[in-house]
Amino acid sequence: QLFREMADSRFERDTITYNAAVRAFEKSLQWVQALQLFCEMADSHVERNLITYNAAVSACEKAEQWVQALQLFREMADSRFERDTITYNAAVRAFEKSLQWVQALQLFCEMADSHVERNLITYNAAVSACEK
Repeated sequence: QLFREMADSRFERDTITYNAAVRAFEKSLQWVQALQLFCEMADSHVERNLITYNAAVSACEKAEQWVQALQLFREMADSRFERDTITYNAAVRAFEKSLQWVQALQLFCEMADSHVERNLITYNAAVSACEK
């Protein structure tokens, strides 16, 4: 609501305000709205950054939308953003929650190949994907 009101006021919405809104939708499990804002950023010529992508991938992960999470994850590879531990964790967890254990392990291995640090979340998601 507040974010939409900004559009009607004299305040310009920028990357920071969009990121805050996308993250709010992510946290409230409203992945469709998060992705709508993500797309709106491009339409409005507002620059996306790593935080934007991570929030969008995480929103998809939390909603068990692994196809959309993977699409965003792969889009990052075509952009200038380096995927980090947060990005990989969200994608691995999306696969884990959606019972896509092969893809989860592929990303787990890709992290090492890409020199991205794995953490406890990464290992837990990978193990959990294999046990389901």
